[in-house]
Amino acid sequence: MKGRTLGVRAAAATLGGVALTLGAVPAHADDYVVQPGDTVWDLAQQHGVSVDAIVAANGLANPHLIRIGARLTIPASGAMAPTASAALPSTTTHIVEPGDTLWDLATHHGTTVDALVALNSLTNPSLIRIGQRIQVPAQITGLVGDTFLGRTYPTDVVAAANTNKATLNAMAVPSRDAMQQLVIDTAIRMDVDPVLAQAVAYQESGFNQRAVSPANAIGCMQVIPTSGEWASGMVGRDLNLLDPYDNVEAGVAILRHLLERNDVETAIASYYQGERSVRNRGMNADTVQYVDSVLTLMSRFE
Repeated sequence: MKGRTLGVRAAAATLGGVALTLGAVPAHADDYVVQPGDTVWDLAQQHGVSVDAIVAANGLANPHLIRIGARLTIPASGAMAPTASAALPSTTTHIVEPGDTLWDLATHHGTTVDALVALNSLTNPSLIRIGQRIQVPAQITGLVGDTFLGRTYPTDVVAAANTNKATLNAMAVPSRDAMQQLVIDTAIRMDVDPVLAQAVAYQESGFNQRAVSPANAIGCMQVIPTSGEWASGMVGRDLNLLDPYDNVEAGVAILRHLLERNDVETAIASYYQGERSVRNRGMNADTVQYVDSVLTLMSRFE
């Protein structure tokens, strides 16, 4: 959010099972106030550090949405570059689809932006083109890691997530454009603002029905199985979260329920963090960023 000082923390990622460790920010790191037109990529280039170093140093949930006036910690030149204990694995090819970003690809494939930049010799990762071929590490394609945004998930949850990911990879699913239209149609049918529904779906998955998180959040709307059961009760039938139509219906049903009980910002926060948690504890720091991101994205779909 504008004017908010972003915290400094250590972070870690994996690349094909190889640990990539990002250490703590050194004491001589600089603060930078975001100016109009700034991007994390531009700042990384200007300061001689990696995109992932800035993301880790500031706990950014979405590096595409930095706010004018926000204070970012910029690590010293060359600091916090990912290091690996083994060579990069062999690669496979991803063909860029509408809505893809390099950050989305890194998140979905369990790697880092900088790893993809290096692997593909990209000069500007903010400008990948529809139809462009992007190399991703083959060993991690289609697999789900166990950690996301600093949280490590239980083995049984991650195993279920990997099973669901493998199933979705083997299925024919609608394109991102088709999923977006499905979100619009379902929201209108269920009397939910289609602009808000699209913003949530894009924030969650980029309209990607094959997305599965380490928490076993499934599909376009990133619904976990227990929430899917809850949504099934709301709509009066069993919903299969692997089915694109049921997945969107589950997510929109949950969003509708939350909007009936809360203001818009609290409903968005509850979709991400859980309604009871938001009511009892308030919004977590990453939830504040999530809400801010969804509200910003709404202007994109108006």
